[in-house]
Amino acid sequence: MTSILIIGGGGMIGQKLAASFGKNEKVSLLDVAFPEKSDLNATRIYGSIRDAKIMEKMLNSLPKTIFFLASVVSGEAEENFLKGWDVNVQAFWGFLNNIKKLHVQSEGQYKPKVIFTSSIAVFGSPFPEKIPDNFLSAPRTSYGAQKVCCELMLNDFIRKGFCEGLAIRLPTICVRPGKPNLAASSFFSGIIREPLNGLKANLPVSTDVRHWHASPRSAVGFLRHAESLKQGVLTFNSAINMPGLSCTVEEQIEALRALAGNDVVNLIKFKPDEKIIEIVKGWPQNFDTQKAEILGFKAEKSFEEIIQIFIEDELKTNVYKN
Repeated sequence: MTSILIIGGGGMIGQKLAASFGKNEKVSLLDVAFPEKSDLNATRIYGSIRDAKIMEKMLNSLPKTIFFLASVVSGEAEENFLKGWDVNVQAFWGFLNNIKKLHVQSEGQYKPKVIFTSSIAVFGSPFPEKIPDNFLSAPRTSYGAQKVCCELMLNDFIRKGFCEGLAIRLPTICVRPGKPNLAASSFFSGIIREPLNGLKANLPVSTDVRHWHASPRSAVGFLRHAESLKQGVLTFNSAINMPGLSCTVEEQIEALRALAGNDVVNLIKFKPDEKIIEIVKGWPQNFDTQKAEILGFKAEKSFEEIIQIFIEDELKTNVYKN
């Protein structure tokens, strides 16, 4: 039986990823909290990635594939500097070091595949019109800097032969179900999710802000496809920009209008937030993702499609709660 470990398995993407596996795959989830209602065929382990004993115990079962999704999100990492570095970098170092120990103890027999969720926050302005695959990682946020550090660590552990794997740089995942989180990008989902649920939503930035998006369904697709890739098809650099959709906030709103009408759109209220406005200024807007597309990664082609996926997947049944 194939063994899968999802670190950060209580979150939205972790839950959807776990649901994508079949009965012949043994799935374990580690997180500090889980949804109240879930019928997933998976083992839950409550614990923090900062707990060295918990992490060592999880790896002692020698999972074949490990998805590392856990992190302090962008806004919180900026507000709580020490927590961001502790959780997003120090814990990941401890995790990789445990893998190295098991690899050595097994005389090289244990060599798991590690799929790490990085972020387009690894890039900082100024940007070209479209960011190519070879664009320099020069983040302007603590969160972005932490993700770059993890990419480099994973890359080196792969180079040394302790594990296989890949870091996938996710677009902003939209439309996210559940309540808003502490990510600075949370409003991109909020201005769609809340109105579709009959609630008012605050828009903290101007409608000409452009950003890079993909749906939760695509995020799971990225992770599963990354798992399927053979190490031989990857270059030495283990980080890849995922495909997505570049659109403005105005285009988001117009897509919502086309699908749900003016009454729904009228629930969006402009309420500027200078802190978020400043953070957004340093975010990338568009990508040329040739490498990912050649490898077979796919995402949506329109924001209407992204909204429709949210309607199909979340508005009728949604067990996820923050």
